[in-house]
Amino acid sequence: MAAKRYGTVPSSEQNKMSGLAFVQGLADGSQPLNTMAEVLDYDVVEAEVGRVVITAAPTGAYLNPQGTVHGGYSATLLDACMGLAVATTLDQGLGSTTLEFKITFMRPVVPDSGTITAVGTVLRSGRRAGYAEGKITDENGKLLAHATTSCMIFVRPED
Repeated sequence: MAAKRYGTVPSSEQNKMSGLAFVQGLADGSQPLNTMAEVLDYDVVEAEVGRVVITAAPTGAYLNPQGTVHGGYSATLLDACMGLAVATTLDQGLGSTTLEFKITFMRPVVPDSGTITAVGTVLRSGRRAGYAEGKITDENGKLLAHATTSCMIFVRPED
């Protein structure tokens, strides 16, 4: 496994790979994680067709005024795991982007939640749209948040 690195993979390079190959590259370190992953210190740890797993250990750096981890942190993890799960179903030359998503917060995330796990699972992926759900759990398997998404599928332009 390669060391974690961050950056953006140009469309011209992504177009040479299937979505699955690209996302597996994020998980095994052969492709750089996006810069948001560096800011929020999360990692793509598993990728297979229709399923992606992201882990993170929230800290006090992400607190809202009430002293819990800001909901945007969970929303970002869920958007990432669900969107990447949809991407794993795409052929070479195709891309996807979030059209909408809905999130339900079940329990607060706090810095001592430890490592949390976000799992995105594809519900359906077609020619024009993909649909997925995501769940965040704590180290004890307690459900912290649940979300669903719709993603637009498109032909990826060259750089």
